[in-house]
Amino acid sequence: MNLRAADISPVSFGWLRAAGAGLGFRRIADTDLAFLARLYASTRTSELAAFPWSEAEKAAFLDMQFHAQHTHYQSQHPQADRLVAMRAGEDIGRLYIERWPSQHCIIDIAFLPEHRGKGLGEALLRDLLDEAAAAGKDVSIHVEKFNPAMRLYRRLGFVTEEDKGVYDLMRWRAETAAVRTAYGWVSEA
Repeated sequence: MNLRAADISPVSFGWLRAAGAGLGFRRIADTDLAFLARLYASTRTSELAAFPWSEAEKAAFLDMQFHAQHTHYQSQHPQADRLVAMRAGEDIGRLYIERWPSQHCIIDIAFLPEHRGKGLGEALLRDLLDEAAAAGKDVSIHVEKFNPAMRLYRRLGFVTEEDKGVYDLMRWRAETAAVRTAYGWVSEA
């Protein structure tokens, strides 16, 4: 399902938990690059804390890394929905997802630090899993091994499928989830 420019409400594409959490979405635009770079940098702050670089050197490194990642995502996932997540009119995160015939691939999901750990990511992920399950598709995502969200992914039923060095390729299987739900092995948060 590719979103149209007018689709800013998660309800319009079935993301009821995200809507209940107050999330809205819009497609990224070139005017969002500064926000997206700041968001990216916020995901790397603790990692770079140990480096003996000046703040200017860290900022230059993060800017370079962000632009490389952005270019890679654009070229490798041309059909992806690239969305800015908003809450109360404020840009707070991003979701990049590509829906392939065989699976849904979450390319990136991130929130600013002050919006992490508040259930927003879980609400959105549960909606994405419901969407994939309704289509009979698995969901994949690459997760850094020390990402605190790893616990959330595991709790939602993702399993590590392949060690990719710094990342684990994780997969949520629609078939397994349907069986677990049928037998009451999954609790709804």
